Amino acid sequence: MIASIDTSLIDWSRAQFALTAMYHWLFVPLTLGLGVIQAIMETIYYKTGNEFWKKTTQFWMKLFGINFAIGVATGLILEFEFGTNWSNYSWFVGDIFGAPLAIEGILAFFMEATFIAVMFFGWDKVSKRFHLASTWLTIIGATLSALWILIANAWMQYPVGMRFNPDTVRNEMFDFWAVALSPVAINKFFHTVLSGWIVGAVFVIGISSWYLLKKRETKFSLESIKVGAVFGLVASILIVWTGDGSAYQVAQKQPMKLAAMEGLYEGGNGTGLVAIGLLNPEKTSYTDNVNPFIFDIKIPKLLSFLAERDVDAYVPGIVNLIEGGYTTNQGTVALSAAEKIEKGQIAIQALADYRKAVEDKDQVAAGQARALLDENFAYFGYGYIKDPADLIPHVGLTFYSFRIMVILGGYFILLFIVALIWSKKNKFADARWLQWASLWTIPLAYIAGQAGWIVAEVGRQPWAIQDILPTGASVSKLATSSVQTTFFLFLLLFTVLLIAEIGIMVKAIKKGPSVN
Repeated sequence: MIASIDTSLIDWSRAQFALTAMYHWLFVPLTLGLGVIQAIMETIYYKTGNEFWKKTTQFWMKLFGINFAIGVATGLILEFEFGTNWSNYSWFVGDIFGAPLAIEGILAFFMEATFIAVMFFGWDKVSKRFHLASTWLTIIGATLSALWILIANAWMQYPVGMRFNPDTVRNEMFDFWAVALSPVAINKFFHTVLSGWIVGAVFVIGISSWYLLKKRETKFSLESIKVGAVFGLVASILIVWTGDGSAYQVAQKQPMKLAAMEGLYEGGNGTGLVAIGLLNPEKTSYTDNVNPFIFDIKIPKLLSFLAERDVDAYVPGIVNLIEGGYTTNQGTVALSAAEKIEKGQIAIQALADYRKAVEDKDQVAAGQARALLDENFAYFGYGYIKDPADLIPHVGLTFYSFRIMVILGGYFILLFIVALIWSKKNKFADARWLQWASLWTIPLAYIAGQAGWIVAEVGRQPWAIQDILPTGASVSKLATSSVQTTFFLFLLLFTVLLIAEIGIMVKAIKKGPSVN
C-alpha cells in the first residue's frame, strides 16, 4: 500500500497538517504567556487588596478568554488529523504517541476546563484565595497541556523507551519515564513555553502602548508595561539558555537538521557559526560543488562549541552525513546514507520473512529473521528512502527561519530592557517612538514563534519519526482531491476564526479596562 501512495498526496497531507498547526500556534503562545501575566496581576491584587489590580486583571483575563476559546477549536482538529490523514503513523506508533495525548486530555485539559469557569465567573462568589488559586490552576493546566503535547512531539524527534513488536507491526512503550523525561522533551517544553511567555509580554506591552498613543488609561498602561517588561525580560534571558540546550540536543540527535540550520555542506573541526549569510540559489545539489553562500560572516568555532561543548570538535556537514566515513562523538565510524538505506531494506525484508515464518510455523526461520530485524531496526525507516538526497531537509527555509527566530529573540531582549528602564525613569508615557515600536512588535513575536516551529519540523524532514518512519510512509491512503478539499475548507474556517478573534479582541481593547 505504501508503494502506491503518490507524492502529491503526501505533499497535500503535509500542507494540511502544517496549515492546522501554524494556525493553532497563533493562539497557544498568547494563552501560555497572558495566562501567567494575569495570574501575577491577580496575585498583586490578593496581596494589596487594591481594586485597580482587580480591574486590570479582569481586562487581560477577558482577552485571554477570547484567545483561549478559538485556540481549543484548532487544537482539536489537529489531533483528529493523526487518525484521518496519518493512519500508518497512528498504527505504527499509536501505542506510544497516544499516551501523552491521552494524559493531556484527561489531566491537563480537564484541569483547565474545570477551573477556568471559576476564574471567569467566580469573582465575588468565592473567596479571594480560592479565585486566585483557580486562576493559577487554569494556566498551570494549560501549561501541562503543552507539556504532554511537546513530549509527544519530542518523541518523534528522538524516539526512546520503545520496542518494536513484529507480530503486531507496532512500536510499544516499555519505559514511560524515558519518553516523558527525555532530554529533548524537557528542553523543548521549556523553550516552547518560554516563547509563549515572550508573546504574552510583548502583547501586554504593545496593547498598553496603544492606549498611551491614544492618551487613554495611562495608569493601567504604565503598570501593565512594568509587569510585562519584567516578565518578558526574565523569559527572554531563560530562553537563551534553553536555546543553547536546543542546539546541543539537535547536534546530538539530529545532525542533519543542524547542518541545514547552518547551510553547512562540508563539516570540519573548529567550525564557525554563520552570524549573517546569504545562501546561493545556484546551489541545487549536495554534489554540485557550488559554494553554498553568496556571502557569509561566521563567528569562529562557535558551532563546534554549541554542538559538542568543545571549540575544536568535529561537526559534520550535509555531504559528510550523506557520505559517512567520519568519526562520531561516540568514537564510531559513521555509516553512509547508502549503507543505512541498505540496512533499512534488510530490516523491512526481515520483518516480512519473520511474519511469513510465523504463518508457516517455522520457528527456526522466524528466530533468524527476528534476529536480523533486531540488528537492523535502528535503520528501519531508511528502507523507504529512494534517494540519499531525500534525507536533506529544505536548507533555505530552515536556515533563514532559524536566523529570523534568533535575531527577533535578541530584539525582544533589547525591547524589554528599554521598556523597563524607561518605565523606571517615568519616561515611557512620553516616548512615542517606543510606544510605536512596542505596538508593532506584537506581530514580530508571532513570526518568531512560527519560525521556531519551521526549524523544528521542516528541519527534521523527511522523518515523521527520526530514523524509524519517514513522512512518505506515514500517510493515509486517501484520494488526493479529498485532502485538497479539506485543506481549503480548513483554510477558510481558520481564517474566519482568526478574523473573528481579532475583531472581538479589537472591540474589547477599544472599549478599554476603565480602571482610571
